[in-house]
Amino acid sequence: MSGRIAARFARLKAEGRAGLIPYIAAGDPSAEETVALMHALARAGADVIELGVPFSDPSADGPVIQRATERAISRGVGLVATLACVRAFRRDDADTPVVLMGYANPFELLAFRKGGLDGLAAELRDAGIDGVLVVDYPPEESEDFAVALKAVGIDGIYLLAPTSSDERIEAVARAASGYIYYVSLKGTTGSGALDVASVADKLPLIRQHTTVPIGVGFGIRDAASAVAVAAVADAVVIGSRIIEAIEAAPAGQAVAVVETFVRGIRQALDRGDVRPVSDQRVIEEHHP
Repeated sequence: MSGRIAARFARLKAEGRAGLIPYIAAGDPSAEETVALMHALARAGADVIELGVPFSDPSADGPVIQRATERAISRGVGLVATLACVRAFRRDDADTPVVLMGYANPFELLAFRKGGLDGLAAELRDAGIDGVLVVDYPPEESEDFAVALKAVGIDGIYLLAPTSSDERIEAVARAASGYIYYVSLKGTTGSGALDVASVADKLPLIRQHTTVPIGVGFGIRDAASAVAVAAVADAVVIGSRIIEAIEAAPAGQAVAVVETFVRGIRQALDRGDVRPVSDQRVIEEHHP
């Protein structure tokens, strides 16, 4: 694992706590606010920040995250601008792990501009990236990419799903570092109802093949679902609901609204129970 991700999960294990991995899309609402949002997530208790790289054809993202990436693209934010956000974040935060989540095309384009995968990996390292999850890079099609990342201390993170075969689980277990992202639902982000019993049945099968931590995402929208998943997973990933909070926030209040929402999730995870604060109240508390 990368130093920051390994250290964070080791600390969580020692403390008996589940990790919290919030997702935001770089460039939404703006590049400047992205940096502020990253700091807010860290203050609120994020253990790892997943930063989405805007891409025009996101096959695994539901309409909420699609809207966020469309807004970011309309402002000219791509992988290069995303890395600039991380560099700005790193000026004040050298500890919180940052994972890029995106699709192959932007990474391949930057690799071409940097003279190959080694140049790309060095660029990611120098920006302060700890892990990369490329949705459309299965292990068998990304071996060279994984080698280049490993050479500079960056984790290659892979997806598993309810439909993953034993062979697929074994392949991901061999390739993955940092953590494995288990997709709890069949479908895109933000769709369907979370079936915690199904997640609880699947994770032991994955753990037969790996000691890498497992984070569960898709379908986690509130403290109740986060606490339920944390009972069986090493970390919970929450994304679409945060994007919705950004969309619903009054002008200039997105950072404060998101920080309050994520802190509530963190507190519920640490308590192990649920004392929910309504989303509407969170928004009203920050209305000017």
